[in-house]
Amino acid sequence: MFNFEAKVFAKEIIKPSSPEIHGMKPFKLNIFDQLTPTTYASFMAFYPLIEANFTTTNILPHLKTSLSETLNILYPISGRIKDNIFIDHFHEGVPFLSAQAGCRLSEFLKHHEVKLLNKLLPCQPFSKEFNNEAPLLVCQITMFTCGGIALGVVFSHKIFDAAIIFHLLDVWSKITRGSHHHNVGFHGLANASMLFPPRNEVSQHYLSKVENLWFTEPYNSITMRFTFDAKSIAELRAIAKGELEAMPSRIQAVLGFIWKCSMAASRMISGSFKPFVLAQAVSLRPRMNSNILQNSIGNLFCWTHCVTNLTDQIDTELFELVKLMRKSILTIDDEYLNALQGEKGFKIIGEYINKLETMFSIEKPDFFSSTSWVNIKYYELDFGWGNPQWVAPFGEAGSEFNNNVVFIETKCGKGIEAWITLDEKRMLVLEKDAEFLKFATPNPEISSL
Repeated sequence: MFNFEAKVFAKEIIKPSSPEIHGMKPFKLNIFDQLTPTTYASFMAFYPLIEANFTTTNILPHLKTSLSETLNILYPISGRIKDNIFIDHFHEGVPFLSAQAGCRLSEFLKHHEVKLLNKLLPCQPFSKEFNNEAPLLVCQITMFTCGGIALGVVFSHKIFDAAIIFHLLDVWSKITRGSHHHNVGFHGLANASMLFPPRNEVSQHYLSKVENLWFTEPYNSITMRFTFDAKSIAELRAIAKGELEAMPSRIQAVLGFIWKCSMAASRMISGSFKPFVLAQAVSLRPRMNSNILQNSIGNLFCWTHCVTNLTDQIDTELFELVKLMRKSILTIDDEYLNALQGEKGFKIIGEYINKLETMFSIEKPDFFSSTSWVNIKYYELDFGWGNPQWVAPFGEAGSEFNNNVVFIETKCGKGIEAWITLDEKRMLVLEKDAEFLKFATPNPEISSL
C-alpha cells in the first residue's frame, strides 16, 4: 500500500465577515432536515496548480477570505442546529484546516486508493455522528509538494443535499475568482422550511426508524469505485430497454445492472431468495413547478422504494428491474408533492415510514440504496486555478453505512463512476463477477498530471 500522510499544520474558524449576520433570527429547518440523521456527506476536488504564482502563502488566505464572504450570503451554514428545529449562533463559524502532503499530487492520484482519500477530509463521511450541535461545514485544504491542491469538504446532511453542496461550492469558487455576489435580502434561502415546515417536536420513535434505514449494525464494509464508460453504458441501456417503450436513462440502466448483480452476490452468499428492496433518492427541486426551491437551504429529496420478491430461482430481467424503478419514481408526482406541503405533509411522511417499518420487520428484505450526483457540474468548479483534474464524493464510508451506491460523472461527461459500499463478502463476489466486470472497470487509473 502507498504510504501517504496529510499533516494538519493549522486550524482556524472562519466566520461571516458581515456584522449583520450575527444578529439574524434563527433559521428554521424543514421537515426533511428534521428526519435526516446526523452524519456528514463529503466532496473532494483535485487541482494541479501548475502556475508558479499559486503558493500556500497566497492561496490559503484568499480561500479563507472568500469563504467568509460566502458565509455572508449562505449565513445559516456558519451556525449550529438547536433542538432539531432551527439554526442559530451564526458566529460559531466554519472550521478550516490547512494540511501538507509529503508527495506530489500526480503520485497520489497514480495510486488512486479509495481508503487514502479520507486523509484529505476532516472526518470520515457517512458515519453516525452523536454531536447534534456540531459544525455544519468543515473544510480541509491539503497542499502537495508540487503545488497541487486537494479541496476536501464535509457537509452536515442535516441541511445539505447534493444541490446545496454544489451551490455553496459554486458561490465560494466564484467569489474566490473575484465575482461579486449580492445577498439581496437572502432571497429564497428559507423557502423549503416554509413549504415543508418543521414540527415543534419529532418523536424519537420516528427518528430512530429513519436512522435504522440509513445505518445498520457495523460491518466489515468496503467502498470501491467502478467506472462505466460510454460504450458500456450504451450496451446496458440497450439491454435494459427490453420490452420497455422508452429507452432507459444512463442512471436507470447502470443502477438496475448494479442492483441485479448485488442481488446475485447476496443470493450466492446466503442461498436464500428473500425480497430485495431498492431505495432511490429523488430530488424534489426539479419536480416543483417553479424555481422557488432552487437556492433554498435544506434537504429537498425523498426516498422511493421498489421491491422484487424472488421466490424462485429465476433471475429478474434487467428491463423488469428498470420498470420497477421507474414506477416507484413516478409516485413523486404533482399530487404527491402538493400533499407533502404544509402541516399535513408530516402525516404523509409518517405513513410512509410506518409502511417501511412493517415491511422490514415482517419480511426482513435485503436493502440497497442509491444517490445520483450526475448532471451536477462539479467539474466546472473553478477557484481561479482552472477546472479540477478529478472529483470524488468520498473515500471509505463509515462501517454502519452499507449497501449503497453514489453516482458521479467522469470528467469527460460521457462515463459514470459508481462508488459502491458493500459488506466485505458481497464485494468480494462482485469483484469476481465476470458479467459485472464485462461492463464495470474497478478503480481505473486517473490520468496523470
